[in-house]
Amino acid sequence: MSEKTENKSPLLNPKWANLLGRFLALIIVFAFFALLVDGGKFYTLRNLENILRQSCVYATAGLGMTMVIIGAGIDLSAGSLIALSVVVVATVLNKNILGADGQPHPFTELHPALAPMVAVIAGTLAATLAGLANGMMIVGLRLMPFIVTLGTMGMIRGLAKGIGHERDIYPPNETWINNLMDPTLSSLHRPWWILPIGVWILIGGVLVASFLLRYTRLGRHIFAVGSNEETARLCGVSVGRTKLFIYTACGFFCGVAGLMQFSYIGGIGQPTTAVMYELFVIAAVIIGGASFTGGEGSILGTIIGALTITILYTGGQQMGWPKWVQEMVIGGIIIAAVAIDRWRHRKAV
Repeated sequence: MSEKTENKSPLLNPKWANLLGRFLALIIVFAFFALLVDGGKFYTLRNLENILRQSCVYATAGLGMTMVIIGAGIDLSAGSLIALSVVVVATVLNKNILGADGQPHPFTELHPALAPMVAVIAGTLAATLAGLANGMMIVGLRLMPFIVTLGTMGMIRGLAKGIGHERDIYPPNETWINNLMDPTLSSLHRPWWILPIGVWILIGGVLVASFLLRYTRLGRHIFAVGSNEETARLCGVSVGRTKLFIYTACGFFCGVAGLMQFSYIGGIGQPTTAVMYELFVIAAVIIGGASFTGGEGSILGTIIGALTITILYTGGQQMGWPKWVQEMVIGGIIIAAVAIDRWRHRKAV
């Protein structure tokens, strides 16, 4: 081994250099708002925790979207999947069942321990099955993911509105699901788990998704399909099953993000919640270093991207930017990220 190879720093590895560059960009964006927002409000503990809580929803959904984009796909229905999960959870918690006296009683009142567990399973399962349906149409009908998920974005949102009869659902009793995203760091009574429960759920998801992509055969198959589908097929990779998995996984993680969103908006089943979240989730993955051409991306990069998007959104609000300006800025960043990715690939060739 040559001396040049021996002395080569791990930070010079293109993958780590790319992540470091995106982390520095995150620091610059944070510093920009920290300096310009009046009164130092941007870096108060309460605001920092609020950024962390909101980024959890984008990042959790982004775990599945990362797999989809690495596999050279796209899922425009992510926001609708989150809304479906929110509405199904609220519907289950709002159900009345017959008690021992033969009279209808709230499910949460008769079974306070069972009701939230059933709601969590139902909400996550609904989004997972919808993700599976996306994958089945893409694989079975051999349609472009963009077309399929553009259609299901409206279909799933419509299903959520139908379940809620186009009204918000207000469960009669609070459960532990309502507390998933409650502040802890800025609370007067800090619990022993320190961070909000939703953050710990995200950390668990990050570990599982990272392990799957980096250390399993399925993870290698996802990268192979995204890099070159035909070559992967010739090498024995089951392309269809791999695509089914990534869209099902995207539905699952969006379902989990829906649990967090349900808590974040106050335990209400809003069919119109998470509108435009697919833009934020896709932006987080692309800003994190994934390529629309497939075969490239990382879970850590997606977390960085989710934090960047949330800081931009929160900072824009605190500086009084109109919502349309915030959306234009995020859209422009997506274009810039894709342009930099194309430039980087041309330079590598």
